[in-house]
Amino acid sequence: MPTQNCCAVIGHPAGHSLSPALHRAAYRELRLDWTYDAVDVTPDGLDAFVRGLDDSWRGLSVTMPHKVAIRRYGEGDELVDLVGAANTLVLGSEPIVRNTDVGGYQLAFAQTGVESADSAIVVGNGATARSAVVALRQMGVERVLVLARNPERAKELKGFCSNALGMLCAVRELAPGQAIESDILLSTVPEGGADHVAEELVHHAAIVFDSVYDPWPTALATAAESDGKTALNGLDLLAGQAVEQVRLMTGGEVSFSLLKSAGQEELKARAQL
Repeated sequence: MPTQNCCAVIGHPAGHSLSPALHRAAYRELRLDWTYDAVDVTPDGLDAFVRGLDDSWRGLSVTMPHKVAIRRYGEGDELVDLVGAANTLVLGSEPIVRNTDVGGYQLAFAQTGVESADSAIVVGNGATARSAVVALRQMGVERVLVLARNPERAKELKGFCSNALGMLCAVRELAPGQAIESDILLSTVPEGGADHVAEELVHHAAIVFDSVYDPWPTALATAAESDGKTALNGLDLLAGQAVEQVRLMTGGEVSFSLLKSAGQEELKARAQL
């Protein structure tokens, strides 16, 4: 009989992930003798890895590039079907897959008192952007401007916003002179991707969410501070989505602040190496 309860984050790469620090802090708080590790799993190795897990495994956090493929290993829900991606696999006799990124954005915004908005600028058009626009729609956003380096590649996201979410969506190039006044600026591109328009974008938004957490501060965060505006980052998202992941995997409740603090401490420790 298995004697250990195991969880992990899987991705390619995975070694940089802060998830082990957050989930281990949760286990300490909940007094659970569980393990949580980061495991590098290539796309070609995903099937063998998941099907090779024994009964000691309780759940997986799932990051890129597996968020679409992981859906076939468990029963989804309406949100997973809508987004087309999952970041959580809960194991057991009837495995389930869930998307906690959407709720993670909302919980992170709520920590600053922002629970609703009318309009947003979204930078980027990848998988993270899809979860982001669903979160924004659930917060009441009706108008979204997508800024992409290649607007042609953002047509699918525009169609998703318009047809699946009922949002008014426009797509423009991520270039100077394209931003409009909005309640929220949410960037989903890698570090440096929006540096050339950071000050302009921040000027047009009331609150800034940059999904990057390392290195920090980014150009968007620095511009937000100079403009006197709140800037959330990828650690806020990571903590927000992990609150629900912990509940799904363990049944226990932990706070956003506990998980964010654990992530901050881990980043400090890495900076001293």
